Amino acid sequence: MFRGYKIIDSHSHFAVEDKNDIMPFHTGMIDKETEDKLAEFQVEDKGNKSRAQLQWQEAWGFGKASPTGLNDKELADKWVKELNKYGIEKIVWVTGGGNDRLAKIVNYYPDRFIGYAHNNPFEKGAPDKLESALKSGLSGYKLLAPLLSDSIASRKLDPVWEVASNYKIPVLIHFGILGAGGGLAGGENMNPLSLEPVASRFPDIKFIIPHLGCGYLKELLHLGWVCENVYVDSSGSNQWMRWMPYELDLKISFQKFYETFGPERIIFGTDSSWFPRGFSVDYLKEQFKTIRFLNWPRSEVELVFGGNMIRIFSESEV
Repeated sequence: MFRGYKIIDSHSHFAVEDKNDIMPFHTGMIDKETEDKLAEFQVEDKGNKSRAQLQWQEAWGFGKASPTGLNDKELADKWVKELNKYGIEKIVWVTGGGNDRLAKIVNYYPDRFIGYAHNNPFEKGAPDKLESALKSGLSGYKLLAPLLSDSIASRKLDPVWEVASNYKIPVLIHFGILGAGGGLAGGENMNPLSLEPVASRFPDIKFIIPHLGCGYLKELLHLGWVCENVYVDSSGSNQWMRWMPYELDLKISFQKFYETFGPERIIFGTDSSWFPRGFSVDYLKEQFKTIRFLNWPRSEVELVFGGNMIRIFSESEV
């Protein structure tokens, strides 16, 4: 259904394995205290899934994450076969077990893989660590806003934003709900509108907010209306739409972002991560079908599914 299109998945996780276990995607991104707190509600694969988690798994036919026993190079090889199978040109790994590890993984297949730095921006030496990661082969920056130890609008982070601005890299920041039922739904940095002061101060940074706002669609539309350097990605199952107090689906969401952001600031992603699920082609099919039925011109559909990311990386200094 999408043959003839250059598809770039802007949002996936390279689920690295250690000791026959799958490492958490947030490894290296947050302080130890926050990581321990996060572990309290990360019940996946522990045999006590919440109702919401089971619903999601059954609705999409996705089994639980299972270690493959492969090393990083073998996993990279397996992923390239997945990309070839579905005709995906490139994939962006927004996490991958720490910057050093992900840089190594990206360098296995630099023509197919793109990687983002991911570390705690409040840790000592964070700006230098980001710059080092970019010089090692990574091409963007990923943050989980709800898990930060201080406000994302804090001036303490300006040195980090300055590095991102100097290198003209995209910055992907998760706002909104974390995890399924039993996850995290509140906190200082939950709302994407908290990014407005930062996006206004650093207009050269392209901030990408994933999952169509993840419960904060209205707020993200407002943010994108006043800050034209804010983009949205479509990654994930977007099951949060079922929990909204008003009727919402992919068709409505895409059209709202089309009218407010324009097709130049909408980016396709899947949130693929582990095997045996592999590449989440069902997400691609559902999103592609939805947009085609909205009757956007083909040239604009091409922007969403690859062209916008090509432009963003072509403007980067890394």
